[in-house]
Amino acid sequence: MSELSIKIRIGNREYPMKVLAQDEERIRRAGKLLHEKVKSYREQFGIDDNQDLLAMVAFDCLVEKMKMEDVSSDTDETALSHISRLNQLITDRL
Repeated sequence: MSELSIKIRIGNREYPMKVLAQDEERIRRAGKLLHEKVKSYREQFGIDDNQDLLAMVAFDCLVEKMKMEDVSSDTDETALSHISRLNQLITDRL
């Protein structure tokens, strides 16, 4: 697998990275989203300190990830419950 050298801009800095070719699009998209979020927080809250901005964005991203994991877990439990019920209905019919 080939590696690419790319630069990702987050806040006021560029970060050089080596990434697998198949991951490049996802990594660039993640970098762009982080950059946009930092910019949005800077404008929304009037904060100029990059460390504070990055900490706020990191915290917000983690909260979003945790929400998604909770939703996924609930969905998995519901699906397993339905599958168990269907299995029981099939078993009862046999």
